[in-house]
Amino acid sequence: RNVKQDSYEGARVYHKLKAKYGDIVPDTSSVTPQERAEIEMYQKAQEKILGSIDPRELLFMKRILPGFKKGDSIISMELGKEEFSCADLVNYLPTDVNAKNTKNAYLGICKLNNDNDITNKQILNDLEGQVRKGESVENAPQDYRGEIVKDDETDINDRYYGNNDVMAGTPFHGTHCSGIIAAARNNGIGVDGIADNVKIMMIRAVPDGDEHDKDIANAIRYAVDNGAKIISMSFGKDFSPEKIWVDDAVKYAESKDVLLVHAAGNDAKNIDSADNFPNPVFADGKGRSNTFITVGASGDPSNGGITAGFTNYGKKEVDVFAPGVKIYSTIPGGNAYGNASGTSMAGPVVAGTAAFLLSYYPNLSAKQLKYIIEKSATPLTEKVNLPSSEEKVYLSDISKSGGLLNAYKATKLAAELTGERIAKPEIDLSPKMMKKKGRG
Repeated sequence: RNVKQDSYEGARVYHKLKAKYGDIVPDTSSVTPQERAEIEMYQKAQEKILGSIDPRELLFMKRILPGFKKGDSIISMELGKEEFSCADLVNYLPTDVNAKNTKNAYLGICKLNNDNDITNKQILNDLEGQVRKGESVENAPQDYRGEIVKDDETDINDRYYGNNDVMAGTPFHGTHCSGIIAAARNNGIGVDGIADNVKIMMIRAVPDGDEHDKDIANAIRYAVDNGAKIISMSFGKDFSPEKIWVDDAVKYAESKDVLLVHAAGNDAKNIDSADNFPNPVFADGKGRSNTFITVGASGDPSNGGITAGFTNYGKKEVDVFAPGVKIYSTIPGGNAYGNASGTSMAGPVVAGTAAFLLSYYPNLSAKQLKYIIEKSATPLTEKVNLPSSEEKVYLSDISKSGGLLNAYKATKLAAELTGERIAKPEIDLSPKMMKKKGRG
């Protein structure tokens, strides 16, 4: 068994601390710093959950969801594919009223997002997720992970759990991200990955829902211990109750000269001020990681603008922008390919570029890779759209480098530097999955 669906961290935090503190947020004037941090987290979770969705919207979504699913199944049967995009629906003539309503709704959503490559699975997953978020106001979320994994989630040292089923019935996201980095080059099939001399270590730590801090911390450590030099992380959330565990793993990666590349997120928010995890800023107040890159998504200047309308941004916390709209890459199903959008795609573009640089200049350190990617970014002199807004800003107002990823300039800069990586013996990159205790 695998954890496929999971709850949202805000709901988990809210109900856990509600049981401890009740409905009234306690006064923090005479508490310890640790207690203050917990109470402040509870207050944020309470505000997030109680204001997450209008009850009327929740009722509406719950009413339309069964019809969506029925129409979706009919469309899937008539098109002969389980997953389809709005592009597949343009010339599709439904034979059933449910299918017709679902088709029109899907096309409306794609038009609103200016993206005909959005799939039925993405729409249904988002709708079901919104329903789960709304229901979390009254009901504590189901412990999907605990029911399957059976570890002690409160003990970071209980590390030996999981299995080697990295596909787990939900392979689209990881397959698409991996192809951006490492799809076979120059074979005339599909798409060329950015780097050719690269191996992908597949680690599944994120379900459909918010990841758990313990799993992310252990996944980072596992990747580092098994030879990864670059870790691409296309996931994120608003709350991190055990951030110290993730911080320790990030510090461990830096100590082993491993670069972490993280997608900035798709909420069109300023993550200089809004919480977004994981991030390179340590919770103990003692600095930040020097080998952590946060990536925003750029788009098509001729169709939607240079900045993707969905991307998170931040002058301090987003390091660079990279392509993240309608990225063509590998998808499950053999020699199958398709488009997807998100900072989840922009992150692997940067990770792939880092891998490309490291394959030609293997003595570059993780710090140098970060420096090269940020320093070589192409600055923009014209203003761009503030994501999800008509306001015009400079890219330097919403990112640290103020530029777009430039692999050519990065390569030229890499050639000028003397590598600082400390030579180490070759490590077998084949994942040796841990199977103790037979947990799922």
